[in-house]
Amino acid sequence: MLAPPASAGDIARARRAVSVMFVANGIAFASWAARVPAVRERLALRDGALGLALLGVAVGAMLAFRAAGPLIARFGSRRVTRVSAVLLCAALPLPALAPSFAALVAALLLLGASNGLMDVAMNAQAVEVEQRHRRPILASFHGMFSLGGLVGASLGALAADRAVSPAAHLFAVAAVLAAAVTAAGAALSADARPEAPATAAAGAPAERRSTRLLLLGLIAFCSSIGEGAMANWSAVYLRDELHTTAAVAATGYAVFSLAMLLGRFSGDGLTQRFGAARLVRAAALLVAAGLGAALLVNVPIAMLLGFACVGAGLSVVVPLVFRAGASAPGVAPGRALSTLATMSYGGFLVGPPAIGLVADLLTLRGGLVLVVALVLVIVVLAPAVARGSAAGAPAACPPGARPQAVGAH
Repeated sequence: MLAPPASAGDIARARRAVSVMFVANGIAFASWAARVPAVRERLALRDGALGLALLGVAVGAMLAFRAAGPLIARFGSRRVTRVSAVLLCAALPLPALAPSFAALVAALLLLGASNGLMDVAMNAQAVEVEQRHRRPILASFHGMFSLGGLVGASLGALAADRAVSPAAHLFAVAAVLAAAVTAAGAALSADARPEAPATAAAGAPAERRSTRLLLLGLIAFCSSIGEGAMANWSAVYLRDELHTTAAVAATGYAVFSLAMLLGRFSGDGLTQRFGAARLVRAAALLVAAGLGAALLVNVPIAMLLGFACVGAGLSVVVPLVFRAGASAPGVAPGRALSTLATMSYGGFLVGPPAIGLVADLLTLRGGLVLVVALVLVIVVLAPAVARGSAAGAPAACPPGARPQAVGAH
């Protein structure tokens, strides 16, 4: 795929703009998540009704993932990112204004759809910028999303503590984010020109491309099951299995999140030094060894260290999978990313209930062993991350080498 030539200044501005998009996305969704209890209380919803309403986010996201590829192919990731970012800001306060259960479901469908569309489009933009930058930078964008999530969650906790209504809080967040993404949108990277037919024909056969994308999707699926397990079961494990205090239990996910944040900001340098496939394999082995050893020792401090290993290891997997899929020759980046996002999100949705089922049949300890088994699948499939890279994609560089900022080939 050919990219329009860009100056170093244009590339730097585009990188900052994409970073703003990732931070804004993280802030927006974490802000909503922090106010779910208040919205539930306002509508007097039971757990079952709230769970059904929250499915609206998942359904909206899955529908958006399917639409994202064709939309990006037609309009370009730059335009889709700008529009979807504004739509997300517009949808953010709607759940807090919903007067009924049905209205809440509709609002969450819109929130999930706008978030899902922005997710795919901004990742496509990130790949565009990385290809122009000529060095790995995708993990740092995902780190900005994690940072935004921490900011959004903190602001949400502060708003709840000060008894600020969810509507007022989310309106304020949406207004600030709308201004930020609108300003940043103008600096986003121009989309690469479509491949010439001869270039596409020279690529791998369609069957091989489909298999490669499936393997990458399976890696993302397994990784997201691990992330979902930490989000939903880390605190429960510490509290119920190891009988810690509620405060200690709450640190489980915090330790995981902090390790993931640090891992993502370190991931680009590690990718440049060691290469994508070796890094993914090493990261998966870190998760398997760290969590496996923690489950064997089975004391609180060991489990906290194990959760940190999971966060650090999984932090680089999905960014590298997305880069490999979007850089694969003969596959439109938007379509590849929409497929990978669907499989990744599917893992996040399927994983927690699957672990709960295993916990019912065996123990929660046995359920977390499932995460260890799945990251070993990532170890086996890690070469697909390297095979998915196009010739023009960033690769490992010798220490001290300085890739030049030129247009991608």
